[in-house]
Amino acid sequence: MAIADEQFISFTTFRRTGEAVSTPTWIVPVSDGRIGFWTAMGTGKTKRLAHTPRVLLQASDRVGKVKDGTTPVEGTAEMVRSGALFDEVQGRVRAKYGFMTTLTKALSRLGPQGRKGLTYADTVVLVRLAE
Repeated sequence: MAIADEQFISFTTFRRTGEAVSTPTWIVPVSDGRIGFWTAMGTGKTKRLAHTPRVLLQASDRVGKVKDGTTPVEGTAEMVRSGALFDEVQGRVRAKYGFMTTLTKALSRLGPQGRKGLTYADTVVLVRLAE
């Protein structure tokens, strides 16, 4: 199964020290050959991506436990906040995850993102996988 077809992935970014930090995310294929997901600008992963675009992706469950028998895939990430690819990823995430997008949006307002004043799904992360 292609990584874009997975329900969840463990998305790993890197601190300035080189320490890896993994976060479970949804994932969708993008028409330009990349894969993407949405997040809120100001989260840890967006701060780390601003420092280094190098990422690792691996199939996981919803809490980020990687699936047995899978290996990490390296890629380069880019963040976008508007435009055609932003709109495409937004639509594909809604189509793939349905009601869960509405539920997580409501929960984000009550959780740490909402308390920090972050806007749910205002940023799309696009990842080009290494060849």
